[in-house]
This record gives sequence, structure tokens and C-alpha cells, in this order.
Amino acid sequence: MVLSAATVLASCSRAETDQGGGQPPPEADQGAATEVRLGYFPNVTHAPAIVGVENGFFADELGSTTLTTQTFNAGPDEVNALLGGSLDVAFIGSGPAINAFTKSEGTIQLISGAVSGGAQLVVKPEITSQDQLKGATIATPQLGNTQDVALKKWLSEQDLSGDVTVANMKNPQIYDAFRSGEVDGGWLPEPWPSQLVEEAGAHVLLDEKQLWPDGKFPTTVMIARSEFVRQHPETVKALLRGAIAATEWAGNNTGEAKSVVNSAIEKLTGDTLSGPVLDRAFANIELSPDPASATYPQLAEDSVTAGVVDAAAELSGFLDLSLLNEVLAEQGKPPVDAAGLQAN
Repeated sequence: MVLSAATVLASCSRAETDQGGGQPPPEADQGAATEVRLGYFPNVTHAPAIVGVENGFFADELGSTTLTTQTFNAGPDEVNALLGGSLDVAFIGSGPAINAFTKSEGTIQLISGAVSGGAQLVVKPEITSQDQLKGATIATPQLGNTQDVALKKWLSEQDLSGDVTVANMKNPQIYDAFRSGEVDGGWLPEPWPSQLVEEAGAHVLLDEKQLWPDGKFPTTVMIARSEFVRQHPETVKALLRGAIAATEWAGNNTGEAKSVVNSAIEKLTGDTLSGPVLDRAFANIELSPDPASATYPQLAEDSVTAGVVDAAAELSGFLDLSLLNEVLAEQGKPPVDAAGLQAN
């Protein structure tokens, strides 16, 4: 069937003004989402996500919106899920968060912090100095993930890049690899360095806190597809309220929080953590919605130094903390600074 030009123009006009019978434009606020798909890791450094899911803080805030969750071992796989549209919001490491922003051409943005600290280079007892790393094999959770970038950047600065083999393997596998001598250590997020220290005889060669001003660096943040944020801001705010509630509850109920996280890790991975491992891991992290915004330009440069990317990401608009700051204002809390990286 052939339509006249007038008919086509009239149809276009109605679509633009009416959006098919009063439907909002695709990018406009469409109210609460029917479903929100959330990703996170079964790690102590994702404690706000785990507590939020397991204790129902997210569900309570979301109301009728269905929460669907998926867990990951490391950031790059989670980024692919976001890019592929199978996730809406994710707890993730700072390095992959930057990578997601770059790969998506700005359509995935950081919306909140979650956890700082909790990453260490732990090695076998006989390695007591960085010079003794020559010829060693050090594990990280995945190629290009936050700890992989941090290790490679540090090795580059110590002129050790060509002398140390970096092995990428899933966190639970690193314990067995260390015990068998397949690897000599790992740059890992909690609870995995604590497990190697407490149960496998490793010791800390370097705590990543030593490399950052005031020991503050973002280990876990929240990112989201910008389209989802624009279409369902109240749903995103509900998740942010749930994350803040989980963070505050964990801070006030540390013993119970450890138990919740441990039970979730056992359910998700089949492994359980000992009391000493949990205690050490929780002592090494700080739960906060502040994403340490000022660190991201350096983190972007670190990816270049590590050889993960060729050029540092342009981070203008990387942060969209507007909804987080709305939630904080509603709760009478001070806003979080975006350090000049806030989206317009």
C-alpha cells in the first residue's frame, strides 16, 4: 500500500505530539519500572548490594517493582551485560565503571559510590620485597578489572612489568592456585586477600590504601544505563535508598552484616568464610555512597599506564549524582561532590 506524503506527514506529527495515544517519549519519565535488573559480585566489597538484596532493603523501597538479580566474578563480564541491555543497574569496580562509560559512549554512568578500600597485594611468605617479585606469577580476578589495572599500573611504576606474569582467574580459584604453587600471590578484593592471609599463609606486600591520599579509593560503585535512569528515576532512587539503608544497617550491626554476607557468599559460590577472614575483610573496607569523585581522572590514567587502553577516557559527564543527592537531601544528609564530572 502506498501512502500519500500528506498522510505520512500527518502520522509523523501525531506521533511526535501524541506518542501513540498519550504515551510519553522514550526518554521521558515513565514512572516506576515493572522490573529492575541488578548485578553485583559475591564479594565482601559488594556488602551494600548483598545486604540490600538479602535483607530486603531494595525490595522494601521498590514496592511493586520486581527486583531481578545476577551475580558476576569481575567487572568486564558485568559491563558486557549492561552494554547488551540485560542489566539496568550494577555494583561494579571503578575501572570497569570507567570502561563502561567509554564503551557505551556515555550512556552508562556512575550514580553512586558503595565501598572504598579492601584491595591488597598478598604473596607467599618468602617474598618480602618488590624486587623478589621478579619471576613471580600474580593473580587478578579478570583481565581489565579494577585489581588487574591497579596491579599492572603499580608493576609499571616499579619497572617490573616484564618481570612478573599476571594470571587472570576467578577469585575462588585463586586460593587453590596459591596453595598449589601455581601462583605466588594476588592483587585481590576482599574477602580473598584475607582468606589467603588467614588460611593459606600469605602476607600483605602492599595495601592499595598506601597508594591513595588519605587511603581513600573507590573499590565498588553503582552504575546504570542512562536510558533506564531517565525513564524510571523513582525506581533508581528506590535502589539508592535501599543501598543507603543497607549501608547504615551494616554499620550499626556489623556482626549481623558479616553473617548475612557470609551466608550469601556460601549460597552463591558454595564457599563459606571463617570468622577471622570475615573480621579482617570487614576491617579493611568502608561502606559509603560517596564515590570519591576526585580519584577518577587518575584511575583513567592508570588504565593507560597498565596498558589496558591506549588513551585516558574523557570523563566529562561520567558521574550523574543528581538522584543520589536528591535522596540524600530528602534524608537531611549533605550532598556528594562530583568533582566537576557531573553530567549536565
